[in-house]
Amino acid sequence: MPFFSVIIPLYNKENFIEATLKSVISQTFTDFEIIIVDDGSTDNSEKIITKFSDYRIRYFKKCNEGASSARNYGIEKIRSNYISFLDADDYWYPNFLDEMFKNINRFKNIKVFSAAIEVETSKSTYPATYAIKKTGDFEIVNYFKASAKETVICTSCAVFNKTVFQKVGFFDNQKKSGQDTDMWIRIGLCYEILFSWKILARYIYDENSLSKNKNLLNTKGDFTKFKEDEKTNPDLKKFLDLNRFSLAIKCKIAGNKTLYKTHYNNIDLKNLGTKKRILLLLPSFILKTLISFKKILTDTGFGSSVFK
Repeated sequence: MPFFSVIIPLYNKENFIEATLKSVISQTFTDFEIIIVDDGSTDNSEKIITKFSDYRIRYFKKCNEGASSARNYGIEKIRSNYISFLDADDYWYPNFLDEMFKNINRFKNIKVFSAAIEVETSKSTYPATYAIKKTGDFEIVNYFKASAKETVICTSCAVFNKTVFQKVGFFDNQKKSGQDTDMWIRIGLCYEILFSWKILARYIYDENSLSKNKNLLNTKGDFTKFKEDEKTNPDLKKFLDLNRFSLAIKCKIAGNKTLYKTHYNNIDLKNLGTKKRILLLLPSFILKTLISFKKILTDTGFGSSVFK
């Protein structure tokens, strides 16, 4: 039985999957299996994968049902006690699994492990910025407090004991967008996170993420299932309000006034800083200009937390 199961959901990533797969095969820790779940790709992704002869690769192909379905399919196929996900356009540094293995053995009671990431844009690469005070090489953190800027769990930088999904459930197949955030919230309500400051993964940033997929805004950011939890959990409430702020900005830019008001009315403004409160009140044409400026800052490595 391998120590790690690495699940790679794949859909039309022919330009990235080779580098992603090589980053796993090149790990200094070698006791793992790779579960590739092809979610109905129509490009040359499968041909690229078949070039690899590594016995640890298990390739599955299914009809297109979305990333959540692919991740859930992979979870059902695992043969180990520890699960990690890697998006098909991201990649790990060679010591990712080795560092995770060391932390797992060092912290026997922790079930969720994550690490810092680098963000790659078309113009530069820079370390992600976290809302955590650094006290050592790693921190044991509350997910909601630690993720006020950049989430400390993402689908390419974390390892989970398989019992986590037995407790909180699988990814929500009904959600078309925001499935990962939904999962991290459920995990954050049940588990502390061991966060390593070592940069062990690289995330490929989508420069158009703030303005694309307008049709998904209606399905993204539905936090009604956590309505009762946020009444008694101020850390969760603040985390959700920061997400509602981001969604409200996107809705205003997209011209969706109804959804903007829904998100805005659910925010406790005391959970937002002055800059964010002002941004919520600006007209859409000014926000679009600021978004363009924000993209320039991101491309040059200055981050993007003001809109998060």
